[in-house]
Amino acid sequence: MPSPQQARAQASAITSGKTAPEAGAAPTSQLRELFDGPRLSPGQRRIAQYLIEHITEAAFLSITDLAERVGVSQPSVTRFAAAVGFSGYPALRESLQAIALSTLGSTPGTPAEVTSNELQAAVDAEIENLENLRRDFADPDQIIRVGRALSKSAPLTVLGLRISVSLAEYFAYAARRIHPDVRVVTRGGSVAYDALLQSREAGGTWVLAFGMPRHAQETLTAMRVARSAGLQVALITDLGLGPLADEADVTFATGTGSRLVFDSYAAPVVLSAALLQAMTDADPERTQARLEEYEQVAEQHQFFLRD
Repeated sequence: MPSPQQARAQASAITSGKTAPEAGAAPTSQLRELFDGPRLSPGQRRIAQYLIEHITEAAFLSITDLAERVGVSQPSVTRFAAAVGFSGYPALRESLQAIALSTLGSTPGTPAEVTSNELQAAVDAEIENLENLRRDFADPDQIIRVGRALSKSAPLTVLGLRISVSLAEYFAYAARRIHPDVRVVTRGGSVAYDALLQSREAGGTWVLAFGMPRHAQETLTAMRVARSAGLQVALITDLGLGPLADEADVTFATGTGSRLVFDSYAAPVVLSAALLQAMTDADPERTQARLEEYEQVAEQHQFFLRD
């Protein structure tokens, strides 16, 4: 039988449209069940992280006190409650209180232990993303086909805006070692439009776009500009469906790590490396010649420390 507090939390969750977490599960598991489903902003993840690490105290805080502890505004807490499926902060707090009360009969972990477990959970989630990607690689035909197409596109444009900048720059940095003309676009608006149009005028046929959450409106617009100019778009993102995928000629969807305040990108980086590999295999003679030339230049100018 659930306690009166748990019963009220379950009723409140049903009223708000949110399924209550399983009462018998460990408190951390119950909190993950509450917070893992929706796509939370970095600020909302800070709230979730604070609640996970301080559940026995945080569950009984007013919205004002919780906002102050986390360092966010009261409206941010209200939006967080709505984002995880509750009608408001009072409904969320009732569920949190039921979870907090369930910890009284067990020995709570120290804050360091809780933090460690959360970090391990983040690694576990990334391992799952990589396992899914491994299964996708069982049929590498699409990777090989798109890698060949990117290899032939001269120039090859790589698009990554906002949080996706680092992925685009990683791919472009490596691609320049094996491709004669790689152009990276990391600024949106008219700057991106100019670069895309110039790439097409110069003979480019493909754009590789990165679209990681939170998905930028300007990425969608730039992809539309690219296609309207006659460029084909290959997209690396986390969702196989949605506005970005609708605008792509080819979509590679793979999971991102969302356990921490900011996403992690183990699987997208491996996917990017696989596309680079396909590009090297598409033109092995050019690849070998360019790599040897680069090594000579690197040696001449001492780019790297000697082992």
